[in-house]
Amino acid sequence: MDLLELISELKERNDSKIVLLVADGLGGLPDPRTGKTELETAHTPNLDRLAARGVCGSMIPILPGITPGSGPGHLGLFGYDPLKYVIGRGVLEATGVGFEVGPKDVAVRCNFCTLDAEGRIIDRRAGRIDTAESAPLAIKLRQVQIPGIEVFVEPVKEHRFVVIFRGEGLGGNVSDTDPQRTGVPPLEPTASDYDSQRTADVARRFIVQAREILAGHPKANGLTMRGFSVRPQLPTYEYVYGLRAAAIAVYPMYKGLARLVGMTIEGQPTTLDEEIDILEKVWNQYDFFFVHFKYTDSRGEDGDFAAKVKMIEQFDQVIPRIEALRPTVLMVTADHSTPASLKSHSWHPVPVVLVADSCRPDACQSFGETEVLKGGLGQFPAVYLMPLAMAHAGRLGKFGA
Repeated sequence: MDLLELISELKERNDSKIVLLVADGLGGLPDPRTGKTELETAHTPNLDRLAARGVCGSMIPILPGITPGSGPGHLGLFGYDPLKYVIGRGVLEATGVGFEVGPKDVAVRCNFCTLDAEGRIIDRRAGRIDTAESAPLAIKLRQVQIPGIEVFVEPVKEHRFVVIFRGEGLGGNVSDTDPQRTGVPPLEPTASDYDSQRTADVARRFIVQAREILAGHPKANGLTMRGFSVRPQLPTYEYVYGLRAAAIAVYPMYKGLARLVGMTIEGQPTTLDEEIDILEKVWNQYDFFFVHFKYTDSRGEDGDFAAKVKMIEQFDQVIPRIEALRPTVLMVTADHSTPASLKSHSWHPVPVVLVADSCRPDACQSFGETEVLKGGLGQFPAVYLMPLAMAHAGRLGKFGA
């Protein structure tokens, strides 16, 4: 019996409310000048108050030393073993914008990029081109035609768009074309198994035609492809946890992941305050609420320590509005760390605080990477966060006689 089967057998229903508030990429590394991380530098009176009231810990997203992508990081938060339930970025993006990925589909998350005259990448995100400018470009790529394949192109947000190839004999095991650095050309899509060779060939044809269509654009004159994937089969939140679950997020990828585990996507927020507006509006309709904040991660990836600190302080300011709803269990954490000094995701554990009337408070008096190491939850894998939430909400029965 695996963990999800155990939870499904033990689950009980009641009127409790659980909130999972995620600051994407929240974890960081110390500034050499101060010895404090971005979170420890930020003024966070509300998070600190939660830490003093609740129980804290340090959470390992997947396994020690393994750096998670956003998909696996969130799967762990939702209680699904990321090593067992593998979801590609393409499917997450497609599902997030409402595209129903079918059994003959391969979805690919794409980035517009800027290429120089020799075809080398000089900006991997096309200057974070605005959605109003990038969406028409993505729609223009619907002109691409590949014999025997249906091609769907959907705008996502800023430099991101998603491509879906539909046809017979398409596998999802194709390498990314993003080299993850500038000064070099995009990589060739390469199949890692026989069943995916046709997909790699289709991707090459798409790239050639897309480059011709985009030629001359000052910023988005090229593209990279990531996360080739097919739709997985996942047990739903209702089946596993017995929860009516809602997801509130700005970015489509996180909506896509939530939809794949059976959450209902609520609203079309563009800011954190709008997300909390939606939370307040739908409070009586659900048992579980996943609320996602992206910009702690974005500023970390930009390498901007000060800007990430500001985003954390902005995140802290909405805490009282959530507390006013009186959730039975409130959890605040992250899917992974994104230290500004690394400009990327990292393997470091993330801080977590759980607040409930049934929790056992610990010695933590503030919310930061160093302080939570003395917390009562200790250091634990992310897949155990949902069982802890269920237990504190009185939703798990006893195992055995």
